[in-house]
Formats: sequence, C-alpha cells, structure tokens
Amino acid sequence: MAVSGDGDALRPAGIDELLDRVRSGYRRVEARAAHDAAADGDALLVDIRYAALRERDGLIPGALVIERNELEWRLDPQGSHRVPEATGHDLRVVIICNEGYASSLAAASLHQLGLRRATDLVGGFQAWRAAGLPVERVEPVA
Repeated sequence: MAVSGDGDALRPAGIDELLDRVRSGYRRVEARAAHDAAADGDALLVDIRYAALRERDGLIPGALVIERNELEWRLDPQGSHRVPEATGHDLRVVIICNEGYASSLAAASLHQLGLRRATDLVGGFQAWRAAGLPVERVEPVA
C-alpha cells in the first residue's frame, strides 16, 4: 500500500503504518477475553506459530493449529481446502502468533476473504502465557 507523501508522489507504507491501518479495521482482543470467548463457544482460536515455537513454548488447549502459509486456504468457507471448522463468513476467529504482529496482518487477510469477525490476540501467545492462561506442553518429535 502506498500513502500520500510530499507533493503528488506516493511513498510506500512502512510496516508500523501498515499495522496501524489494518488494526484500525477491527477490534483486537486481550488474552482473557479470547479465552472466555473460546470457552463459551463464541470464538475459534487459531495458532499460526511455526512448529519450533509451539515445541518451545507449548500450545493453547483447544486452539486449531494452522501455520501462517496455509491460513487463508484452510479458513476460507468457500475454499476447497478448508478445515471443517470453517463453517461460514460469520465465524469469529482469533488469530494467535507469537507476539501479536503477524496475526494482525493475518486477520486483515481473512477480512479480505469476507471473514468480517476475524481478529487477533493482543500480545500473541506470549501475552496468553503471561496472563497465566492454560498452556499444554508439546512432546518433541523424535
């Protein structure tokens, strides 16, 4: 995305500006609120962290693991490669990355697919863990 600069020229948006822009399009959620929404059946938690981080830090119980490079394919309710949980465009999805940056861009991408209730977790998995919410250890693959 380009933004207006001095004069008629356009300058590319930096990542901080891009994050601010995409985050202004939806309401992000805090760890406790995400936990409660998932427990109430009102949200699908989706962990997009790569395997090494999941093995190092653990998993959120009940979260669906979909690595970032497959996210749109798996959550598009109209897609041929969707997961069974991708039931419709009104699905509330909370995207979780490690610290809450990549998840913002992922949520914006899901909005482009019509998943208007997609959001992300402020502070990511690290905020979840810091809040003392449940985490399961991952057994390393031998």
